[in-house]
Amino acid sequence: MAVTDIAALVLGPGQRLLGLDLGEKTIGLALSDTTLSVATPMQTLKRGKFAADAARLDIIISEQGVGGLVVGLPLNMDGTDGPSAQSARAFGRNWEKHSPLPLMFQDERLSTSAVTRTLLEADTSRKKRAEVVDKMAAAYILQLALDRLRAR
Repeated sequence: MAVTDIAALVLGPGQRLLGLDLGEKTIGLALSDTTLSVATPMQTLKRGKFAADAARLDIIISEQGVGGLVVGLPLNMDGTDGPSAQSARAFGRNWEKHSPLPLMFQDERLSTSAVTRTLLEADTSRKKRAEVVDKMAAAYILQLALDRLRAR
């Protein structure tokens, strides 16, 4: 079930949100706390076929008490869908067929560049940046959604 607004996500007590930054080769993951206040980078998964990715996500969802997904939607700067946004929407459609767990999209324009800039300012090595940028971007995306939720 896709929802269009963070306020429409209905979570059970103590459930968390899982943020996803869908790349061509990897999926960055971030997890909220149970009070839905803070997003924490979690891990990066190598991307494969949807069924394999969904099976790995199902395990994480079960282990972490996740009640909903927040997926980054990489819109073009003018707000239109490009190939990456179309791919994210296809993931959402596949997820709806796979699981009753609600999923919402969060505009993620400039998230990777914002995270990369932060890592550069922290003088993080190129190798370390490559290792953490996807899960940091997922945390950035999830934090945007959590901030929207708190503002309501």
